[in-house]
Amino acid sequence: MTVSTEFRDNGVAVVTMNAPPVNALTVRGWFDVADAVTAAGRDQAVRVVVLRAEGRGFNAGVDIKEMQNTEGFDALIGANRGCFAAFKAVYECEVPVIAAVNGFCLGGGVGLVGNADIVIASDDAFFGVPEVKQGALGAATHMARLVPQHLMRTLYFTARTIPAADLVTHGSVVEVVPRDRLDRAALALAAEVADKDPRVIRAAKAALNGIDPIDVNKSYRFEQGFTFELNLSGVSDELRDSFVGTDKAGK
Repeated sequence: MTVSTEFRDNGVAVVTMNAPPVNALTVRGWFDVADAVTAAGRDQAVRVVVLRAEGRGFNAGVDIKEMQNTEGFDALIGANRGCFAAFKAVYECEVPVIAAVNGFCLGGGVGLVGNADIVIASDDAFFGVPEVKQGALGAATHMARLVPQHLMRTLYFTARTIPAADLVTHGSVVEVVPRDRLDRAALALAAEVADKDPRVIRAAKAALNGIDPIDVNKSYRFEQGFTFELNLSGVSDELRDSFVGTDKAGK
């Protein structure tokens, strides 16, 4: 697992996740994303952050295999804390964060994207929160920032996915482009933001967060409490064991 940051001359910082085969992040991986995004935002030379991924898809959520191969609850607690830290870092980044989404964006991936300021996607991108199939809850807070309330509930209860093109109609994805043009389009959008006075953009980011109707940090922590209940009852372990047995991580 690697998280790398490229700093460009125009004030754009590109944070790239690369965790083959499906960008399902380990505990350490979530904290690495949090650290990279936070550091980029604190750099006064940075005006905007692009969050992207290498490989088949943007993010497949938590590495369930790591969780099931770890004794006790350390991996579970670590994953919950790591996801919280990464989502929070994106939301509270001092400059706007543009999520450039390719392929699948599932579970924790929706947490990252839902907390981003701008979302652009490739024409093969799709989004979903399949947590209920693995005995977990979470990222409804963030999916609710991408789709209307009743559609979010439908996606959540059924574990269905929704294509990026549909999110354009809801206004949460700004544009869908061919896969081979995604990076170019994201960087062009970032350059448009970076062209503005950084003092104003940083103030605008803080102001927009301040008028949000939902406290995304508290809302997500509330969801996580139910995940812990399901784990203590044994339901989550049973469903994760079944999931790992099918070897379908990320799909």
